[in-house]
Amino acid sequence: MKRNIIAVLITAFIAFLLYYLILPPINIHSIVFWIFVMVVVGIFTSVSLCTTSINKLELFINKRKIPSFKEYKVYFSMFGCIFIAAIAIILIDFIASPLFNSKKYYERIDVTEGDFNTDVAVVDFNKLALLDKDSSLKLGDRVMGQMTDLVSQFDVSDLYTQINYNDSIVRVTPLEYSGLIKYFTNKKSGVPGYITVNSVSGEAKLVRLDKGMKYVPSAILSQDLYRKLRFSYPTEIFGDISFEIDEEGNPYWIAQTINYKAIGLRKEVSGVVVLNPVDGTSKKYNVNEIPTWIDHVYSAELIIEQVNDWGKYKNGFLNSIFGQKEVVNTTEGYNYLVMNDDVYLYTGITSVVADESNIGFILTNLRTKETKFYNVAGAEEYSAMASSEGQVQQMHYKSTFPLIINLNGKPTYLMSLKDNAGLVKMYSFVDYVDYQKVVVTDSKDGILAAAQNYLGENVITNDLVEKTVKVSNVATSVIDGTTYYYIKANNVVYRASIKVNQNVLPFIKSGETIKISFKDGTKEILKVEY
Repeated sequence: MKRNIIAVLITAFIAFLLYYLILPPINIHSIVFWIFVMVVVGIFTSVSLCTTSINKLELFINKRKIPSFKEYKVYFSMFGCIFIAAIAIILIDFIASPLFNSKKYYERIDVTEGDFNTDVAVVDFNKLALLDKDSSLKLGDRVMGQMTDLVSQFDVSDLYTQINYNDSIVRVTPLEYSGLIKYFTNKKSGVPGYITVNSVSGEAKLVRLDKGMKYVPSAILSQDLYRKLRFSYPTEIFGDISFEIDEEGNPYWIAQTINYKAIGLRKEVSGVVVLNPVDGTSKKYNVNEIPTWIDHVYSAELIIEQVNDWGKYKNGFLNSIFGQKEVVNTTEGYNYLVMNDDVYLYTGITSVVADESNIGFILTNLRTKETKFYNVAGAEEYSAMASSEGQVQQMHYKSTFPLIINLNGKPTYLMSLKDNAGLVKMYSFVDYVDYQKVVVTDSKDGILAAAQNYLGENVITNDLVEKTVKVSNVATSVIDGTTYYYIKANNVVYRASIKVNQNVLPFIKSGETIKISFKDGTKEILKVEY
């Protein structure tokens, strides 16, 4: 009896430490839970086996009595139960696998046919997220480096969640304690703020909070974010955790709650837990009641996994391996679009046979999981990237993963070309259908000028200034193979590429009156006519 009590106490102590450190969900659909249970049972069996063996040895030494080994049967039985449980989990997952349930895997996500020109508005360059995550990281670090009172105590998290904030496209990321000692010296006041980077303008700033954030991943003990979530929701299986701010700028952690079929199969988001990092209060929302200010409910990785199942198992499991009729999958890589106050995931869809073309692409609302497939055959993303890099191969610039935009009613790839320091040097437009049609433009000229360079006179924009001017002088210059016209009117010099209107610009003479259109604040002519 005594040795059983000792075994129970030792096991309970170790189990508590393991639970406190590993934080497994108390949920039979979680493989982590079953591993935790098996480990605890194994510990109890091992400790009991040791105490029994010691007792038997003492009995033999003191009384010279040969011990009976019948009691050991129960311990071998317990080890056998662990083995049987592991086999049962493998068997259950095998029965629930795509081999027998391919239709359910195919139906994990509802993909409908979309119309590109109806669903995706013509690009507004004033609301186009040109900065990727890597560029945002550099801007955030630069802002942090200027905060002399914080830089020695806190680091910048590399989360940088892209969200729609008050009709602006921004990336937001919290500060973190820079180490264990810094946590203990600052835990009373908490983490003082977060950084926002405007993905359109590149403006980065530190937002200081009236009260610091206590519950963050870099905290420890009861203030550790994951421990706070686990102790508040012991049965929930948590997925990805993102950092967002509401329309008033209040910070929140958004933690996915996950449902599985069988043990760890067919992962699906059941809702989110929204946790206030300042005071630790939280609330769980089901997927059909999530506030509209939350942009990231579904992770990109989960959507891509489900879309791949949709493309793989349409005609059954055997077809996905042998015949492979109509089998498609996503391309390697993805990007985000912000439309209609929501963030959308973009990725291409290609045939299962490796080639350099897409049969179309998908856009998925990361808040609602609404997914549309656009049946537009075109260039695969990495082919477009290679085509862009080939235009400036002597400079060794590297292309970012493409954005897909609606440029004058046509799907078009837009990429930034970066140097070795990660600085954007050029913009590249590539025709989605024909990736050999590519135009690169120096980034210092601006994105609108790059679009003009690609489209010529067909550019569409909503914020042009129109003027009727009298020409006093005209001069030309050839730059990088492109002819530019410098038009002086009313003591102001305007510039226009020959691509703006090759039927008008070569024939403009001094003394003539012309109509020009240009973006406010610049002198780059985007439209010209008599």
